Amino acid sequence: MIKYINVKSRTRTEFIDITEKIQEVVKETGVVGGVCYLYVPHTTAGVTINEGADPSVQRDIQTLLNRMIPFEGDYLHKEGNSSAHIKASLIGTSLNVLVEEGRLVLGTWQSIFFTEFDGPRHRRVAIKIIYDRKTP
Repeated sequence: MIKYINVKSRTRTEFIDITEKIQEVVKETGVVGGVCYLYVPHTTAGVTINEGADPSVQRDIQTLLNRMIPFEGDYLHKEGNSSAHIKASLIGTSLNVLVEEGRLVLGTWQSIFFTEFDGPRHRRVAIKIIYDRKTP
């Protein structure tokens, strides 16, 4: 079964830490071990794993992406959000995260981020968990 979480962005580009929301879904399923698949069904947003302890890392990534792919450019797409489509393609729209002992397997400093490139908007993330062990 696919579960969804809702995400509300507040700015044009933003990294939103969704780690705890994803962990809550894992806990609700009772999965002890398996894989958590994440998918963002939007063309101007994505999902990534990176450092969550220092917010300057997310700002640095956003700054570099905005410098490499400016909001305004010689784009043909008439909607005015070509840069958002390009950034989402570079970041990607899916992740696979291992689950062990009922927890997402993430490094000490790692967090899962929903990446917004065309906000503010109401978005969602699809979550599918495949288990090799469930709680009895």
